[in-house]
Amino acid sequence: MKRCLSLFRGLAMARLLLLAAGMVSLAGTAGAQMAVRQFPPTVQRGMMVVTAPPAIAINGHAMRLSPGARIRGPNNMLLMSGALVGQRYAVNYLLEPQGLVREVWILSQAEVDALPKG
Repeated sequence: MKRCLSLFRGLAMARLLLLAAGMVSLAGTAGAQMAVRQFPPTVQRGMMVVTAPPAIAINGHAMRLSPGARIRGPNNMLLMSGALVGQRYAVNYLLEPQGLVREVWILSQAEVDALPKG
């Protein structure tokens, strides 16, 4: 009887190791694929420069970030406007009814290349 139990335990351990190896190998490929970001239909496009937060310039026009405005980087992580001072970015943005900029998405090079020309 001892031989049967040890054989069963060995097979169970082998199955467990194979399952773990399969999960580890698939985890790397899932993380490598970046999800395509979906933007609202009312989004506008432009080139943004943060001059002195909350003051920004989009396409050369002076604008302001709203209180609680969110700036998302190319990897969709939140960025602080103070860290972007003086840098120029291609962006998609949303305006509030009062004219303040509510949300900004800094576009990756692939997203910029995918934009229609014109």
